[in-house]
Amino acid sequence: MRILVSGGAGFIGSHTTLQLIAAGHDAVVVDDFSRSKRSVLPRLEALAGRPIEVRVVDLTDRAATDELVAGGSFDAVIHFAGLKAVGESVEKPLDYYRVNIGSTLSLLSAMGRHGVARIVFSSSATVYGADAAVPMKEDLPTSATNPYGWTKVMQEQILRDAAVADPTLRVALLRYFNPVGAHASGTIGEDPSGIPNNLMPLIAQVAVGRRDRVLIYGDDYPTPDGTGRRDYLHVEDLAAGHVAALDRIGSVAAGVSTWNLGTGTPTSVKEMLDSFSRACGHELPVEVAPRRPGDIAESYADPSLAEAELGWRATRTIDQMCADTWRWQSSNPDGYPD
Repeated sequence: MRILVSGGAGFIGSHTTLQLIAAGHDAVVVDDFSRSKRSVLPRLEALAGRPIEVRVVDLTDRAATDELVAGGSFDAVIHFAGLKAVGESVEKPLDYYRVNIGSTLSLLSAMGRHGVARIVFSSSATVYGADAAVPMKEDLPTSATNPYGWTKVMQEQILRDAAVADPTLRVALLRYFNPVGAHASGTIGEDPSGIPNNLMPLIAQVAVGRRDRVLIYGDDYPTPDGTGRRDYLHVEDLAAGHVAALDRIGSVAAGVSTWNLGTGTPTSVKEMLDSFSRACGHELPVEVAPRRPGDIAESYADPSLAEAELGWRATRTIDQMCADTWRWQSSNPDGYPD
């Protein structure tokens, strides 16, 4: 199939683009490069062993998005594009609603006009809110605690409503937990702008000397070692989940499917630090800080539905995630070149 990958130059999008090509699909990257680097493109092409078509489009621009889809002869869309920093979303909520919801509306409108009837949507475990029981299952009610999370809740609802209105539309909602890791080659990986919001890239930047210490926000949670526990998922396993979901919705008649993508096994902050210390070969400086408002003790998936319906499960361990992240970060201490 010919697949439009929105946000295809980003962390998850770039890894998924490679796996789509490896699976025999023709992947077309669309990105506005507001949060990604153009220097990822030659690396992707080298890994893919072929040129990759790239279109520079702001998907909140409805006319430009319509032109893109009209001339693309696409069979499906995988939609990663959007803003994703929780803290920034609290500071700039209108930007998050405009970009995240606006891009989805533009894409769906263009898809409807030009006969593209399959979409895989990059959702998030944040839609389960702050009080969900663990392990989290797909039938839990959705909620959110910040504007970023609400954009995911709202985009899921928009996609459901669109599928009701158009019986030919097939939608996959992929709720994933904490993507980490990097391509085994070390040539592509996660390159957040500014101070990382997530634990793994922060640890990696401390390990390579870009930052002076790792802050542990709270060591008095009701967990085995007192630190928060999360479901970390290797980005390569996550990318494989997108390919599996794309194949699955191609074989169903219509409607919306929802799958968790996670390992089902939580890892604590201290466990992650220990694993990364083994990967990089030295202990990392840490400092315990007060809990952050809104943080919860545990968040992890029940991924059994994805295994049953997609034949997918995560296979890579925390040690593999840390080793691949360190290979990427140590080879690219400042991330991608500008």
